[in-house]
Amino acid sequence: MAEELEQRKVDETPISPIERRDSLEKHLQMRPDAKDLKDRHILLDTNAAPSLQSAAQDLERQRATDSLKKGLEKRPERDELVERNILPDSNAAPALQGQQRDLERHMRADSLEEKMKHRPQPQELIKEGILQADEDPTK
Repeated sequence: MAEELEQRKVDETPISPIERRDSLEKHLQMRPDAKDLKDRHILLDTNAAPSLQSAAQDLERQRATDSLKKGLEKRPERDELVERNILPDSNAAPALQGQQRDLERHMRADSLEEKMKHRPQPQELIKEGILQADEDPTK
């Protein structure tokens, strides 16, 4: 426990003015430039006076809010999006909609395959007068 207290103690030895100046110069040389701070959104990228920066930022935020509200007001209803085939006509959870589409596709394929099995032969269609002899697709 006593060792921990010794390790936590702050070094209070005086620093000479020359060492302090050198340390300050070293830190100032490593200081990022204003462009870097603006790119990292630490400094505001504006030419407005500091007393007006807050008001300018509030106005910009209000402008963005108004733009979003206007866009949401013009947004089409869900029924219209379903009608235009932009949204799927499904009440399933979004995570299940892909599987639902696959299932519907397979069901249509199975139904078509079943109907193709019961399809009449061209000779039967010719006998019934639906096709003429020269329209036989097998020839």
